[in-house]
Amino acid sequence: MTFQVQTVERIWPQIAPLVFVPHTETDYRRLVSMLDELIDIVGEDERHPLASLMELIGVLIERYEAEHVPELIEA
Repeated sequence: MTFQVQTVERIWPQIAPLVFVPHTETDYRRLVSMLDELIDIVGEDERHPLASLMELIGVLIERYEAEHVPELIEA
């Protein structure tokens, strides 16, 4: 595992601006925009090299929405 962590440490500065936990509305909008772009690129191809990144960004967005976006109240 040490080699993998060292590899991530080396490349993280390039990835960190793209993969982050959103804390503000601006962060959230950046991730939504990135997810839209990834959806255009990856589509339904689960074998695409960026498919797991698309899934991760989706999870980060869902987490933010669960904590910050009020539920719609049905009338």
